[in-house]
Amino acid sequence: MRVLLRVLYPVLWLAVFGLYPSMTIGPKEGWQVYSSAQDADGRCICTVVAPEQSLCSRDAKSRQLRQLLEKVQNMSQSIEVLNLRTQRDFQYVIKMENQMKGLRTKFKQIEDDRKSVMARNFQELKEKMDELKPLIPVLEQYKTDAALISVFKEEIRNLSAVLTSIQEELGAYDYDQLYQRVLRLDGRLRSCMGKLTCGKLMKITGPATIKTSGTRFGAWMTDPLATTRSNRVWYMDSYTNSKIVREYKDMDDFVAGVVSRTYSLPFKWEGTNHMVYNGSLYYNKYQSNIIVKYSFDSGSVLAQRALEFAGFHNMYPYTWGGFSDIDVMADELGVWAVYATNQNAGNIVVSQIDPDTLHVLQTWNTEYSKRNAGEAFMICGTLYITNSHLSGAKVYYAYSTKTSTYEYTDIPFHNQYFHISMLDYNARERALYAWNNGHQVIFNVTLFHVIKTDDDES
Repeated sequence: MRVLLRVLYPVLWLAVFGLYPSMTIGPKEGWQVYSSAQDADGRCICTVVAPEQSLCSRDAKSRQLRQLLEKVQNMSQSIEVLNLRTQRDFQYVIKMENQMKGLRTKFKQIEDDRKSVMARNFQELKEKMDELKPLIPVLEQYKTDAALISVFKEEIRNLSAVLTSIQEELGAYDYDQLYQRVLRLDGRLRSCMGKLTCGKLMKITGPATIKTSGTRFGAWMTDPLATTRSNRVWYMDSYTNSKIVREYKDMDDFVAGVVSRTYSLPFKWEGTNHMVYNGSLYYNKYQSNIIVKYSFDSGSVLAQRALEFAGFHNMYPYTWGGFSDIDVMADELGVWAVYATNQNAGNIVVSQIDPDTLHVLQTWNTEYSKRNAGEAFMICGTLYITNSHLSGAKVYYAYSTKTSTYEYTDIPFHNQYFHISMLDYNARERALYAWNNGHQVIFNVTLFHVIKTDDDES
């Protein structure tokens, strides 16, 4: 603003003295100019003597000069206001420019994030599709199974129609004949379902952590033969020098820690490879190769029997030790015992045992060292062995009791808490129960089913 006024002052003087050349002010008529000069900035500097008041008030030219000076003052004020507005608008423009830069940065970040999210979502979708690929042959087989079940349903509908017709015509049923027909249909349905439940292990997913409790070693389980209304959970902490078994009404109570009943066994257990089967606990008796069958309902020992030549008390344990020499387990085909003997050079022996008497029904000798096995479990008569109990473990070896043959496998699973001391299969839930370093977890399994019809078997 000061610069603007410095420019205007010479103009004003020119306007006063240059635009009005006829305005010659004499000593007696008005203003007297004593001297004039220019300063360093080029401004005109004059020394004048003002006329007497009486002369100025009567001089028309003096009034014109005052009016001109008032206009200049008004112009100066207007310019000052305009300058303030210009500065305010300039600050607003700077602020808007900064906001635009910020928005430009945010839009670029959103665009980059969108590309990253799309890439990540695409990769996740691809991984999900890869996981589903092994299920394609299973689903194809299920189509055939569904057609077979549809035939059964049609036969049942026909039977219902026959029953209705007989009731209408005779008013009574030939119960023996109809009952036998129902039994045959029920047998065929159960046979079909039995074939559906068995299959070859394809994949292990999970785990799902159910609870964190207890020591580093232990066992927990449910009964694969329990009814759908019974979901009791049993819990056995530690691998030795204990007799206390805790029972929970269901999984919710187990997670909440609400114990429904506590049992004190007649003998201490050894290892963590126990199981509950049809309401009874099967476990390895402390410092022996004896299997004990204990009934939860009666609170008594129903049977106990020694496994001939079986090593015990860390003679042939799994890789983690813990007196895990004898492993009692169950699958769709019954009860099994996995152990090692000197006669088989410390390699794993598989025996199917009678669930009531504990007598050995049949035995298979494998060539896999018991001490090199991390854990083992049975599915549909096939023994699956892991190569470690630590991180990076996988199902490495499978032995089929149906064909007495073995194969090496490569089925990884996620050892989330780095140390597994118990791994057992539950046929009812088609899942693996595990004790993972003080965490009780469950793995899901994917089985490949091969369905054989009566025509295939004949």
